[in-house]
Parts: sequence; structure tokens; C-alpha cells
Amino acid sequence: MIDLVATQQQFIKQLETSGKSFNTIKNYRADLQVFNKFLAMHKRPMTMKTFTITQVHEYNGYLQKTYGSPNSIRRRVQALRLFFDFLVINHQFPDNPIKLVPVAPKLLEKPVPVPFKDLVKLKDHLLQLRDKTEGLERLMAFRNLIIVALVYESGVKVSDLARLELSDLLPEKNGMRVLVRPLKREPYTIPLSAGFKLLWKDYKTELEKIWPGPGDVKFALFNANPHRILSGSLSPRGTELFFEEIRKTLKIDITARSLRQACVFRWMCLKVSESQIKEWLGVAPDYDISLYLSAFNDAREVPIYLDLTYA
Repeated sequence: MIDLVATQQQFIKQLETSGKSFNTIKNYRADLQVFNKFLAMHKRPMTMKTFTITQVHEYNGYLQKTYGSPNSIRRRVQALRLFFDFLVINHQFPDNPIKLVPVAPKLLEKPVPVPFKDLVKLKDHLLQLRDKTEGLERLMAFRNLIIVALVYESGVKVSDLARLELSDLLPEKNGMRVLVRPLKREPYTIPLSAGFKLLWKDYKTELEKIWPGPGDVKFALFNANPHRILSGSLSPRGTELFFEEIRKTLKIDITARSLRQACVFRWMCLKVSESQIKEWLGVAPDYDISLYLSAFNDAREVPIYLDLTYA
């Protein structure tokens, strides 16, 4: 017999140590709470030895009645399926009953990339901070410019940003390439602009000047408070906090996701092929980008997505 509350906490802890983002962990926690609420409504204990086929179908029916969005239902089923996989792997449950719940195909949502005018507004804001501050504040403005530039020019995920090392930025004659090292596939590189190359050179100089040591600087990004650098590398949550602060300060609707979607629009403006876009996004060759194509065609009257200047 398992204690659901205790084992769910163990599951969440494993997600944290595996590097899942703050929002991902928050969603898993919320999805498991939906299951706990279902058990409470049916006066079921929070200890469990079995979960019968009848109960599986009851839970599926509860989700169908409670949530109108197929994607919402799919996400909650998937969260519970992964939780029971965790229990089976750790020999706390004999099998995974949630595999009996049919999973509807995920419905792709139309992309809503951050408008280019807001990108320019953000870039100008960070440049002003860089030019009007000194020391660590100036370095953090540089770091934030690097975050924006990397996501907008390469579409890199925040989870990959957290592992990015200085040696992963590779100079070329007319620009740079960033080496992306996903956990579940082979590394690959994505080109960056000549403007990024100049920004990177200045950032690296500032970083090496202020780095507290001992030892060489390893990671491309860093975590800091207003007074000192706390650690090398910046967690996915740290990147999310940066975007939260920008939304409050500049009153613009921007997330890492919408900036990544703007990157796809930039590639389309540059006439990058569909197959190349898929490769750089790190998705399978059969991934459907038709919604991007449709949204791009609908947005042709708005300012085109261009390279940003970081001077």
C-alpha cells in the first residue's frame, strides 16, 4: 500500500533534480492535485494498494465532464501516467493502470510570437541598462541581452540554456554558431548573426572581468542577486523570472515560448526551409509546422522579423 501524498512528493522531487522547469513542475503538481480531488470526491483514501479498471474509467469520465479542452484532459492523463510509471520503476506499484486510458492526440495551438516592435522595445531597454550601469548590474544587463539574442536567433529552449557552456558558442567568419546539446538526441549547431558575435565578445570580456573565481568561467550564463554572482549557469526558473520581470517593467506580453515562436518567424523571413526549421527546433521530421505557416501568412502586414542590433 502506498501513501499518495508522500510518493507524489518523491515524484516531484525527482522532476526537480532532473532539471525540469519551474512551470513544468508546477503543472505536474497541479495535475496530480486533480487526481487527489477526484479521490476525495469519491471518498477514497489517500493510501492505495490497487487502482482498478473501473476506477480508471471513472477518472477518465470525471476529466471528460470537468475539462472542456482535449489538451487539458490529455495533460492530466499524461501526468498521472508518468507518476504511475515512477511508482512501477521504484517497485511501489505492480503495474501502470493509467495506460488503459486512451490518449487523444495533442491539438496544436496557433503560435502567437512576441511582436517585433516589442522585441525592439525590450532590446532598447536592456541596452540602456547596460550603458547606464556599472559592475554587476552592467554584466546582468549583458547577460539578459544574451538570453534574448540566443532565444530569438536560435530558438534554444530554456532547459538547454541552463546547460550552455562558453565553449558551446563557436566563432565563424561572419557570425557564430551555438552548439545545442539536448539530453535525448545528438548535439547540433544553429547559426547566429554577426551582431550577436560582437555582443558575445563584449559580454565575455565583462564576465571574465567580474567572475568571482576560483577557477575559469565555464557556463555561458550565471545566476546572481543585485550584489554578487551566486553560481555558474542559470536555471530554467531563473530565465522565467527574467521574463516575468520584463513583463511587469515594460508591460509587454513576452515569454520564452513567444520569443521562441518569434525565432521561427525570423527564420521564415530569412527563407529557411521547413526541414531546416524542424531540425533547429529539435523536433521530428514529421512535426507539423502548418500552424506557423498560416500564422506567418496572416501576419505579413505587421513589421517583418529582422535581426536585432545590439550596439
